[in-house]
Amino acid sequence: MGELFRSEEMTLAQLYLQSESAYCCVSELGEIGMVQFRDLNPDVNVFQRKFVNEVRRCEEMDRKLREIHSGYKVLNSPCPQLTNSPITFCLFVAGVISRERIPTFERMLWRVCRGNVFLRQADIEDSLEDPATGDQVYKSVFIIFFQGDQLKTRVKKICEGFRASLYPCPETPQERKEMAAGVATRIDDLQMVLNQTEDHRQRVLQAAAKTVRVWFIKVRKMKAVYHTLNLCNIDVTQKCLIAEVWCPVSDMDSIQFALRRGTEKSGSTVPSILNRMQTKQTPPTFNKTNKFTSGFQNIVDAYGIGNYREMNPAPYTIITFPFLFAVMFGDLGHGVLMTCAALYLVLRESRLVAQKNDNEMFSMVFAGRYIILLMGIFSIYTGIIYNDCFSKSLNLFGSGWSVRPMFDPRANNLTWSFQTLDENKVLQLDPAVRGVFNGPYPIGIDPIWNIATNKLTFLNSFKMKMSVILGVIHMLFGVSLSLFNHLYFKKPLNIYLGFIPEIVFMASLFGYLVILVFYKWLAYDAHTSRNAPSLLIAFINMFLFNYSDPTNQPLYRGQMVIQTLLVLIALACVPCMLIVKTLVMRRQPHLDQSPGPCTVVSLSPRGSYWMCVLSLLQFNFGDVAVHQAIHTIEYCLGCISNTASYLRLWALSLAHAQLSEVLWTMVMHLGLSSRSFGGFVALSIIFGAFAVLTVCILLIMEGLSAFLHALRLHWVEFQNKFYVGQGFKFLPFTFESILEGRFED
Repeated sequence: MGELFRSEEMTLAQLYLQSESAYCCVSELGEIGMVQFRDLNPDVNVFQRKFVNEVRRCEEMDRKLREIHSGYKVLNSPCPQLTNSPITFCLFVAGVISRERIPTFERMLWRVCRGNVFLRQADIEDSLEDPATGDQVYKSVFIIFFQGDQLKTRVKKICEGFRASLYPCPETPQERKEMAAGVATRIDDLQMVLNQTEDHRQRVLQAAAKTVRVWFIKVRKMKAVYHTLNLCNIDVTQKCLIAEVWCPVSDMDSIQFALRRGTEKSGSTVPSILNRMQTKQTPPTFNKTNKFTSGFQNIVDAYGIGNYREMNPAPYTIITFPFLFAVMFGDLGHGVLMTCAALYLVLRESRLVAQKNDNEMFSMVFAGRYIILLMGIFSIYTGIIYNDCFSKSLNLFGSGWSVRPMFDPRANNLTWSFQTLDENKVLQLDPAVRGVFNGPYPIGIDPIWNIATNKLTFLNSFKMKMSVILGVIHMLFGVSLSLFNHLYFKKPLNIYLGFIPEIVFMASLFGYLVILVFYKWLAYDAHTSRNAPSLLIAFINMFLFNYSDPTNQPLYRGQMVIQTLLVLIALACVPCMLIVKTLVMRRQPHLDQSPGPCTVVSLSPRGSYWMCVLSLLQFNFGDVAVHQAIHTIEYCLGCISNTASYLRLWALSLAHAQLSEVLWTMVMHLGLSSRSFGGFVALSIIFGAFAVLTVCILLIMEGLSAFLHALRLHWVEFQNKFYVGQGFKFLPFTFESILEGRFED
């Protein structure tokens, strides 16, 4: 798991490949997919490279294979059959013409021949295939009667102009019968040839279908290998190819072994050489993933590829992302449905992968099956905490509230008679009265709140405070992760004048607010809660240094001194980040420079180690001061706006719960209101509508909304505290995409 927390250590290496073994070596590297080739011929035209002819031959073979594959697709499709023309009695000129040209053709004959011709035409019912384009066209057969050679010449020219096909027709009936018999014989012979050709074509395609997939892969691999070889340089002896590749340091042994296999397969006696290089270029970022972590890594990479060796947010996102989603989507029933759908995709993933579904929406959902699974599991947990299942509460342990309907004047209890319960629709329970509140519910929200008129008021207060607590903890964790980046890149100035002021600023203000929330929950009980001061007003007065507000009493002794001290400490952190750090950087500009490109220093033939070289660039005080001012203002204002942004956890959670309750009340409640047989039939129909609306609205639409908001909280509020995301991705040369059926170059 170590490589998941930080990107892989990369190196630039130089490959020396013998000409006779270069193809096999590159092919082996494509199989393992651990190296990214650099183009050493950027100024050379594509058509002037050494292996351009091999690439062209591969493209031609690929085209032929696609034709074979398309022929296999239509193997069982019926071929269009040509029909015989109707038997005619007599004509001087006969032929066929496109059906849409008949009216114009007839008018032209009438005008040119001045009405001295007689035209008869009939439509051919079946469509014919155009031999030039292959399209299906509809034609009509015609006969033109006329007298004289002059009209004959005019008629033929008109037929040629309208692209009509003319056919000879004998004048005597006997000759026409003999010609028709000859045509029928030729048609039978041609049909026999076509049938035999089609049978042979089917046998060839059926035989080729068993290996066409293998041919596709081989040709695509060959094309990819030759394309990669075009990225290499050729030495002056024309016997060696030189390539430069980025590769992970931990995979150097595997790469050496692949080169050794390629040399052995080619039969070459000269081994290929892999030599690590010294470079000042920034390496690409590479994070190893598996089928479980790849979805979360894609969420992080969608925001931006991390800088080289920067802290990777993906391992923390595996937990925090589905949890924050579940805070907004908390419902036991909906969580169970989502978990079951994700489990289906996970348990049948091998079969679904083999089916190769091309639907883009399904492919996207299938790629995030493990994300959906965790979101469903966490939604079950938060649904238990909210005690919410399809907008209804589960009374598993009995309510902590109780009412004894009896009259006991000697006891200081709230006592209601049965008459009181019958005559009053709404009654108020006072937790301060002994016997009404017997203790907290074992886990989650007490089910009695589901029938309380002030349910929304109670949940508003609870979920709003919960959102602030979760948001502050999440942001403090993000700021804490920046410390590990500063320690790894050896930036002491960023630790003392960056991380420490940032963490102190946030903890002294918003961390203190979280402490006040917990203090108020613990310090006030049912008897004193009515006189509890407002946290919002207290927090505003803290910034205004207003401690004489008669409407809002202090929460504890010494509150004025502690809050004044915290505000002064927070204000003192601002000049530390804004002024002190800039002045120190001006005096010693090399202290805060990012570590330069990694350089390899060989100590012995057995191994080497990485040394980070600091690039002492020219220091521009104005640019640094402006950049530091922007960063300080953005961070300080962001602490306020980001904390407020986490209130979306509260808003979406309440919206989801209320929408679920509305759906139950307006749909499902109608089917449960009747107890007759007709009501049972209506309940069956209404339940179907309720299930469809639940899946479409509450699962898909609300789930997508919560997903997008959780995505924003991670990208903006969490990752911007420690994640730069301005690197470029490691793109190794690999055949995996071809084996998966994606035929891109």
